[in-house]
Amino acid sequence: MRHETVTIPDGNGIDWKGIGYLFSIAGVLLLGAEGQPKPDDPWWYWPALIGGCVASIIGFGLRYMAHLKERKEMARTRREAETR
Repeated sequence: MRHETVTIPDGNGIDWKGIGYLFSIAGVLLLGAEGQPKPDDPWWYWPALIGGCVASIIGFGLRYMAHLKERKEMARTRREAETR
């Protein structure tokens, strides 16, 4: 008869990295809102400002997706190590 330990998975808790990315996104939007053009600004000011904000937000999203993938791989590796 085999004796195996039964474990109860606990919750992952608060995802502080995700909360940090949300604050960073809010910061980008606030900085973008503050960057009001002046009458003598070049024609490409708005496209550059909007493009910079969008690129930053996409970058935060991609980094968060990589974070989630890494957590998933670590959990899978941990499960595999426990079964050995």
